[in-house]
Amino acid sequence: VQLVESGGGLVQAGDSLRLSCQASGLPFRMYSTVGWFRQAPGKEREFVAGINWKDGSTDLTDSVKGRFTISRDNVKNTLYLQMNSLKAEDTAVYYCAGNLFEPIATMQTGSVDYWGQGTQVTVSS
Repeated sequence: VQLVESGGGLVQAGDSLRLSCQASGLPFRMYSTVGWFRQAPGKEREFVAGINWKDGSTDLTDSVKGRFTISRDNVKNTLYLQMNSLKAEDTAVYYCAGNLFEPIATMQTGSVDYWGQGTQVTVSS
């Protein structure tokens, strides 16, 4: 099972970026919950956004609500994180995450079955 992120990069404050995550070995439709975490230098990894793959219900951490959107494409087997109005404090390594059976609430605690390798997002102010 592999989760592979892409789309990270260096942008300026106020810019937008879209991250993608693709699953191999086990398609996303077999997962209960998929989502995104991030880890800034010197800080713990934190939950950013999660989505129930079947019904599309979502939850996002307060600091990104109104700016980030999580979505999925079942045909392309791809998870997305659209990030708008980026701020310097959004700078972090972003990780794709997946749980086979647990709801978003469990993922929010950091309990995750599978992790991607991460993609760097750097926002310059």
